[in-house]
Amino acid sequence: MHAARLFVGAMGLLMASPGLAQGTGLSFSGLNAVRGLPVEIRSDQLDVDNTTGETVFSGNAVLGQGDMRIAAPVIRIFYAPQDGNRIERLEASGGVTLVTAEEAAESQTAVYRVMDGTVEMRGAVLLTQGANVLSGDRLDVNVRTGQGRMDGNVRTIIQTTP
Repeated sequence: MHAARLFVGAMGLLMASPGLAQGTGLSFSGLNAVRGLPVEIRSDQLDVDNTTGETVFSGNAVLGQGDMRIAAPVIRIFYAPQDGNRIERLEASGGVTLVTAEEAAESQTAVYRVMDGTVEMRGAVLLTQGANVLSGDRLDVNVRTGQGRMDGNVRTIIQTTP
């Protein structure tokens, strides 16, 4: 989706008017809310490498946990070496959509480091939170601390109250 081209640049506006940015966040708090819930994955194909701990779901892959969904052509799951049932990180590629109860994001690739609580999205990132929309080249979020950063050609639309 190339809707990012339609957005107006507003970084200068944000810096000049900090009150407008109050409705904008990069927290992905929905990811933190699903921790510990069972994970369900659907795909057309599954490849497992027991020597590396890598599991690859390809073809219409969709991962669900609580009310969070990640969809991509390829989703790779890496399990913690010390605990084969614990997901260490998840890598999605080929056009990624991540949806929680509170936000939705799209990018070319995404890496979710479960143990660290970090999400890295790269390539034509589009983040929608309610009526607010942000786009850029890279998004880094720590879901535990609620801190995030959007870099590269950042654009935003922020809905304000009259």
